[in-house]
Order: sequence, then C-alpha cells, then structure tokens
Amino acid sequence: MPPPLPPPPKLPGVSVAAASLLQLRNRPKQEPPPLLLNLRELERFENLLVFAKAVVEGYFAGKHKSPYRGSAAEFADYKEYAPGDDLARLDWRVFGRTRRLYLRQFEEETDMTVYLMLDTSGSMRYAGDRRQSKFFLAAKIAAALAYLMMAQSDKAALALFAQKVTNFLAPGSTRRHLHRLVTQLERVRPALTTGIAGAVQECTALFKKRGRIVILSDFLDDTGPLFDALAQFVHRKFEILLLQIVDPDELNLPPFNAAKFIDLETAETVQVDPEEIRASYQANMQQHIDDLAREADLRQIQHRLVDTRRPYLDAIEAYLGFRGKNEDRR
Repeated sequence: MPPPLPPPPKLPGVSVAAASLLQLRNRPKQEPPPLLLNLRELERFENLLVFAKAVVEGYFAGKHKSPYRGSAAEFADYKEYAPGDDLARLDWRVFGRTRRLYLRQFEEETDMTVYLMLDTSGSMRYAGDRRQSKFFLAAKIAAALAYLMMAQSDKAALALFAQKVTNFLAPGSTRRHLHRLVTQLERVRPALTTGIAGAVQECTALFKKRGRIVILSDFLDDTGPLFDALAQFVHRKFEILLLQIVDPDELNLPPFNAAKFIDLETAETVQVDPEEIRASYQANMQQHIDDLAREADLRQIQHRLVDTRRPYLDAIEAYLGFRGKNEDRR
C-alpha cells in the first residue's frame, strides 16, 4: 500500500478575515451562548433606565398622547356634527351660543405600541475576533429595548425575519410577555439570505395599530426596495427607527496580508489581499451607510449606526432621542 499522503502545507500569511457578508472560520465546538437576559440581569437593566432618564430628561412620562381621537378626560377640539355621530358627545353650551351642533373631541391617553423587527439572516452570524456576533448584540439590544419600553408603559411586539417573517409575537406589556419575547430571541440561530424589503412588506398585515417600528439589522441589502416597502408605514404615520449594527471588520477590513472570504449567505468564496482593496472597500462601505442615512432622512425615518463597543447605550440613546423627537411633533 502506498504511504498516506501528508496533510497539505499551511500557507503563511493566510488567515481568517471577514468583510461585509464574508467570513471563513474553523472553530471548535463551543458552549451554548449565554442567556440574553436572566432574572438578575433584568433588574440590572433598571440602571439603564436611570442612565437614560438622566441623559434624556422628560422621556419617561410613561403615557403618550394618541394620534387617534378618543373620549378620555383631556379635551382636544370640536367637530361639527354629522348624521350618525354620537349624540352623547354634543356640546349643548356651544349649541346655545351658536345654534349649531358640535361634538367634543378628546386626546386619548394610551399606551404606545412598538414593533421590534430583528434580522436573523446569515450575515448577522458574523463575529470579529474576540467579539460577539452581530446577531447576539442585536438580540441583547432588542431585549433591553423591550424592557425599556415596558418600563415606560409601552407595548412591545417582536418580528423575526430573514427573507420573510419567521416568527411574530403580538404586542404586550407584562413581565410574562417580556420573558416570552426573550425566550424567542434565545432560540434563534441566524441563517438564510437577507430579504428585508419582503419582510417589511409582510408586516403590513401584522402591524395593525399605528405606533413605532424599530428595525435592527446590518442592512447589507439593496436599500431601494426597503424604502419602497417602508413607504406604506410612513403613509400610515408610523414612526420608524433603523438601528444599523455592523462589526468593525465590516467597516475597515481586518488587518491581514491575505484572506479567503466565504459569503455567510451564499457560501461563495473569494481570495484576496485585504490591503489591495482596503481603501476602495472602506469608501464603498461608508457610501452605503451614508446612502442609507440620507434616504431615511428624506422620509423622516431615523437612522443610527450602532457602535459595537457600546451598543446598549447607543441603542437606548437612539431610541429615547427618536421617541422624544416624535412626541415633540405631536
């Protein structure tokens, strides 16, 4: 029998690297990831509420003026009577002065519904050296924001998506609901290809009550169809925040002399020296981020690039700033 073949030689200078959606990494089996939030950590998030209240004063009112006219105690405006209107709301004093029929309208004090959309596509699996994956960061941010929302008497909903919505948890505001939401986050294993626009389109039938939409994603997809899909929610007066989560490797390329890249969604491979393309890659990546921010601003959609070195504070500041800015418009 011929002797066994020796193992192939290792190429010097070739290492693992990643950029955009690309990654190659051989890892030993690891322990299951830690829980996103346990009961003790939930209490620790109260410290974030204190931080947020100190930084963004006045955003912890807990109740919000509804965009809908209701019948609560706070008077808002008059409406001229039309056949079929509720006669019990006629203002007879106004009738006595004007001899015309008017109904009293009120600003309804109500809970705000916030819809969290979390990208679970394959690109979210990427993790730089000694860093958590983008998905794990995004999931922890979603859990923290859900806790924050419920502390403010808001209702939080969760939609997980890749090419389409894979799971939807209807709005709720109880501690049990928060536990269900976190449990769903813990069960996710990112896979499949990205299809943000299709998922947003699918949410038209799911997001029934007007409120806020917070999308957590790397947004490494064509932004044109995304904004086309979001247009229907802008038209329905939803308030929208895009939280873009990217790894530092995806912004700058890792510092290697040569690397083999594997697309996390399509498994396509390419071998390249990062130094040869670093400048043009950085320019293209920054252009993509700038285009996303500009197109969002044109539609009065908020955009924030989350710094992965301080993701939770960045996300909370972005959400509270977004929340306060939109309440000031009302």
